Amino acid sequence: MMPYPEQMMLFPDLAKPVSTSVSQAELLDSGEYILLVDDYPEIVRLLREFLQEEGLPAITAGSVAEFQQALRRHTVALAILDIGLPDGSGVELLPRLKEEYPDMAIVMLTAVTDLHTALECMRQGADDYLTKPVRVPEFYATVRKVLEKRRLAINMRLYQRRMEQANFRINLLHQLTIRMNSAYLTMVELDEILQAILIGITAEEGLRFNRAFLALFNDSGETLEGRMAIGPGCRDEAGRIWQEIQEKDLRFNALIDSIKTKCRDGDAEVNAIIRSLRINSAETDHILIRAATDRRSILVVDGNSEVPPPAELIRLLGEDTFVIVPLYSPGRSLGVIIADHFVTRQPITGELVKALESFASQASLAIEHCRLYMDMENKIRQLEAMTYELEKNKDLLVEAERFSALGHMAAQLVHNIRNPITTIGGTARLLARKTEDSERLKFLNIMINESTKIEETLKDLFSFVNQQIPVMEQVPLYPLIIKSVVMFYNSMQKQHITQQLILPDPDPTIRADQHQFRQMLVHLIRNAIEAMSGEGELIIEVSTDDNFINLAIRDTGIGISDQNLSRAADPFFTTKTFGTGMGLTVVKRIVKDHNGTMKLRNRPKGGTEVILRFQRQTGTPG
Repeated sequence: MMPYPEQMMLFPDLAKPVSTSVSQAELLDSGEYILLVDDYPEIVRLLREFLQEEGLPAITAGSVAEFQQALRRHTVALAILDIGLPDGSGVELLPRLKEEYPDMAIVMLTAVTDLHTALECMRQGADDYLTKPVRVPEFYATVRKVLEKRRLAINMRLYQRRMEQANFRINLLHQLTIRMNSAYLTMVELDEILQAILIGITAEEGLRFNRAFLALFNDSGETLEGRMAIGPGCRDEAGRIWQEIQEKDLRFNALIDSIKTKCRDGDAEVNAIIRSLRINSAETDHILIRAATDRRSILVVDGNSEVPPPAELIRLLGEDTFVIVPLYSPGRSLGVIIADHFVTRQPITGELVKALESFASQASLAIEHCRLYMDMENKIRQLEAMTYELEKNKDLLVEAERFSALGHMAAQLVHNIRNPITTIGGTARLLARKTEDSERLKFLNIMINESTKIEETLKDLFSFVNQQIPVMEQVPLYPLIIKSVVMFYNSMQKQHITQQLILPDPDPTIRADQHQFRQMLVHLIRNAIEAMSGEGELIIEVSTDDNFINLAIRDTGIGISDQNLSRAADPFFTTKTFGTGMGLTVVKRIVKDHNGTMKLRNRPKGGTEVILRFQRQTGTPG
């Protein structure tokens, strides 16, 4: 089956056709000879001189012993072997010669009367025969024909080998694609696929690199870290794995299982090398960072390349000739693959680099596929947590809404009722002191009593929040903040408000009443959201020192005018930014109950900042 055009692009060596004709220069490789074996020196000397005149290097032997010695010393492409030699028979040598030297062609020399024997030699593996006396034209034609046949057979075998390797690579890439498209990848599955790719890079049927190293950027992108490697130990095992896969027609899952079973601990040395690799991404001149960020392969030969490799990298790898291929997705650089011929010392060709890049592209897809899945999983977990918290804290939201409604009502009552009632009550008291008419005094006292009731009701509205004694306990601070923010998730989504939580490790603990502390946070977050009529950003930042825990809540709203800033926390004080002001009154009381302080100020670039400061308890962790 001929490869498809896209396969030709992935594996350009497949595009080389197998020539059906062989030129004179192609008959023998450099260092190959024609060996003339006959016990008549005149014959072999004449034939040797003729061959050398034709540009075909030849050597001679006059016995089986000399023949075997010549085979050990030289690379023999064609042996012209006399059947009858002084110390043995050429016929008897044939089986062993074909077994030990499969690429060596053999032409038998025989007398006319030994024709039957010559034909028997052909059946045992000889390529042709010549009868004595040898005629030069016939001799040359036979030599050329046999050498051409040998060269075509070798070329065909090499091409077949390339076809098998290409089929292996294409099948591996195909199986990887199916695996990635059929399921989401967890980190464990990603490691398995990446290891399978490294196996393909080093396997005998694959790219045949001796070693392959994988390094990836961490989640923040700040450091390039070694992840895994495949070396000679698992490379040999890989060949057996692939042979078993082909023989038993096993699928990709079987390959993964075989790798996990047989190659987990087989490459401790190369894995120790790669796991010691850590490079800061800020080192933009480092050859690995350059390859990753520039998204181009870099070939290092004898320690030299367009981007000089650092000496410590060469010492770490123990090799000065290797290729670096980048891993990347459209939006970011992911890492690099490093491959070398540490054992065989073979050159790394441009075609091999292109094939390696095709494997690297599959590794990039697998990594990005996994990261997208993990991001999706994180989003799902966040949404589930938000839903849980919203359901769990409905009562707290209802309570906050009640406070808000009562605050609005109280503000209206303060402005519309307090002054008239005060006037009525005061007038009634004044008239009661001046009248002696008992009937009139009776009605005036009724007015005084009822206005007093109304005034007391207004006083109650000023302190509508029950003055409950807080139940203090040591609690972690960050969960209280996160749960409070989650309650306003939908509101922030609708108003296109983003959030930024700056919560440095470790999580400090605070002595607080959880319910009241959450109530305080809810009021502050609500005020911040109400202050931002459209898009904006809510920022909550925690900082600590030896004595205090500082909690800052910032918004990007319109802020508070300077004349109103000092009155913002007064009961029933109302602005558009902070509603009725009852929320800040509650906050102020809760902060006081927790032995804290509250500071309210405008931000230089717009918006408001509330800074809460609480005393740290002696011996409190975090």
